[in-house]
Amino acid sequence: MRTSVRPPYAAYLRVYEPLAAFREPERSYWQGYAAARRGPAAVAGATALEEERRRLAGLIAVPPVAVPEQESREAFVHEVDGVVYLCPWRTRLRSWMALEELQELLPAPLLDAAMPAGVRERAEADWDRWRAQNPDGRPWILTETWNVPVRWFLLFGAEDREFEPGRWEAGEAGTEAAASEEGAAGEGGGSGEGAGGDSGGVKRRTAPVMRYRTPMAQARRRVARGFRVLRDTLDEGPMVAGVEEVGRWLEEFHPRSLVELDYGGLVDVIPEEGLAGDRSVEEVAEGIAALREGDGARAGRSYRALTERWRRVQELQYAN
Repeated sequence: MRTSVRPPYAAYLRVYEPLAAFREPERSYWQGYAAARRGPAAVAGATALEEERRRLAGLIAVPPVAVPEQESREAFVHEVDGVVYLCPWRTRLRSWMALEELQELLPAPLLDAAMPAGVRERAEADWDRWRAQNPDGRPWILTETWNVPVRWFLLFGAEDREFEPGRWEAGEAGTEAAASEEGAAGEGGGSGEGAGGDSGGVKRRTAPVMRYRTPMAQARRRVARGFRVLRDTLDEGPMVAGVEEVGRWLEEFHPRSLVELDYGGLVDVIPEEGLAGDRSVEEVAEGIAALREGDGARAGRSYRALTERWRRVQELQYAN
């Protein structure tokens, strides 16, 4: 293979909690973990791509490892105004949750081929024991493949948006990244900067970044207001229930946390100009405002525009 592992086509809703939210001895561990990633001798931080590589290594094993034997001790680290925030991976817990979803999505023959019944039964037994011992356990990260749920946009405002276009960076000859990009350039007939340009060196194109980040207090207020409007104007259904579920999940965390929506690997299937012009958060806010004012037609237009655009992204999962 000429290409390295890429992030999955998934979006992530993450909560970053301040160190004060963690109890000892976990707090001391995370404090040391975060300190090791700051300063002149900092070690590389954990990334979503690194987590994906580890999970793929387990899934291609024989028999496959559906759920890690031990919980991850890695986290995403973010610092704002001298305050350190962490978002633990909790890969083991999220793997149990993903396995449960997988069993609801796939027909039995396909599920057995992907994950033998014996492997699933052992994982389920382990999860039952874990839940009995950790009744309040919850993930810091929610994942959605090939889509960003409408309810997630409700937590953010236009001012929370962060978009970074992709850019060309110098690579080192002989590295996996350089070899991968060389293959891509040859396949696509690239030239100029993409194929090394006049310098003769290999360059690689970084993926764009699209995310929203807001304080927990703001996210809770927005979801509470949105839920009231939806509950008062719509019939009970997936939309209302989904917003309520997200609101309850947010209540599990420290009030001074940060909430982040990361488009993750979806930036690889959405054209960059589409990302630059994406206004999904504003469209959801417009729809909620229209419902509050009793303008169902305007709310319907906002919802249709949003869902139609994301439906085109979702349909890519069926592409050959």
